[in-house]
Amino acid sequence: MKNKFETVDEYLAAAAPTSKPTLLKLRDIILSAAPGAEECISYQMPALRLNGMLVYYAAFKNHVSLFPGSSKMVDEQFRDELGSYITSKGTIQFPLDKPLPATLIKRIVKARISENASKAQLKSKGRS
Repeated sequence: MKNKFETVDEYLAAAAPTSKPTLLKLRDIILSAAPGAEECISYQMPALRLNGMLVYYAAFKNHVSLFPGSSKMVDEQFRDELGSYITSKGTIQFPLDKPLPATLIKRIVKARISENASKAQLKSKGRS
């Protein structure tokens, strides 16, 4: 892929044919869980914003990754369900040769939406 992306569509167009179908499915799953979120490019990856940065996602040679942006929350809430996936601080890898766990991904995105909403609410209370 090229180095500089200005839009999510540019990123998706540049994705390798081997990872593009899974990447597009991941995007659809994320968008379905986050109606009203705004797509953007951040750190040269597709991302969604809703009350702040929500999640990032990206394609790699053998997997697609979800970057939930809150590794502590993901570790605490979803540790058991993520046991069969490669994870590291801030990323979850989904192999291209296996179906995406749509329900799990939606639950992670919705948990991030709640987390961001809580932070936004606390922030607005601090301004009053």
